[in-house]
Amino acid sequence: MQRHFAGFDIGGTKTLALVVSESGDVLLEHRVGRPHGPDETIEQLCSLVSEIADAANVAIDAVGIGIAGAISRAGSVQFSPNIPELVDFPLRDLLSGCIDVPVVVDNDATAATWAEHQLGAGQGANDLLYVALGTGIGTGFVLNGQIYRGANGFAGESGHIVIDRHGATHISGVQGPWEMYASGNGLGALARDRAADGSLPSVAAQTPHLNDIRGEHVGVAIAAGESDALSVLDEFASHVAVGMTNLIYVLDPERIVIGGGLVDIGEPLRVRIQHWVDTTTLGGDFRPGVPVVLAELGPRSAALGAAMLARQLLEN
Repeated sequence: MQRHFAGFDIGGTKTLALVVSESGDVLLEHRVGRPHGPDETIEQLCSLVSEIADAANVAIDAVGIGIAGAISRAGSVQFSPNIPELVDFPLRDLLSGCIDVPVVVDNDATAATWAEHQLGAGQGANDLLYVALGTGIGTGFVLNGQIYRGANGFAGESGHIVIDRHGATHISGVQGPWEMYASGNGLGALARDRAADGSLPSVAAQTPHLNDIRGEHVGVAIAAGESDALSVLDEFASHVAVGMTNLIYVLDPERIVIGGGLVDIGEPLRVRIQHWVDTTTLGGDFRPGVPVVLAELGPRSAALGAAMLARQLLEN
């Protein structure tokens, strides 16, 4: 008899809940506003497990939770930017107290990495690097076919790698981190600079105030084939490649999957990142190339990955 799993992605504004079959098919999808504070988090998740099981008319065999932040190996939320009230919060243990099935709690990028490895663009790669280009940058690693979490569970916070020691100070307090230049916010900042100096008219024309320019405006101009926007995209891709090549030196992955909101730009982004990775990796002419591919699972990836991590709980 096929088993079924609940996967949750607790984001900045919503909680996405999925019921997923053992083979990875989504049987039910449900969204609600994200919880506020510790008590509401537990109440929401306990209620949703029962609610979606009834709606899908299946029994849930295990539950997986994906949430941004530092998540310990014990399933404790040490800190989450989405729910800042959760500090040193034993989410797995508390949730296990109200539902009678195994529970796994992991970082959302880690969950999305596992989803792409099991069901998406990372299938067949034993050593995989996943890079989510969104508001910030999240990464995840599959090494020797298994998720790599590090000694405490905090591996993958690569967006905070410093690439410019003399750069501006990020909101995190870190000076010159990768995600300041290579995230969706980084693309917006680059576009505002280029619009201000007059070199990005296709984007400047979209809003009366240059300070309102965001990465989404660049995406619109790219979709229209505007050459100035494509030039900015190339500059942006070079920043993305800086962090990727650093991770290539450390991890030696066989494939890189790009996820996050910026993946919607599609091939124009992928081919430029691939170009910069190929041309700037030290010794690139003497080692196998690392293909850069687009994620396939979209905004469901973290919830899907959480469900697949729940499946792994029962397999182990």
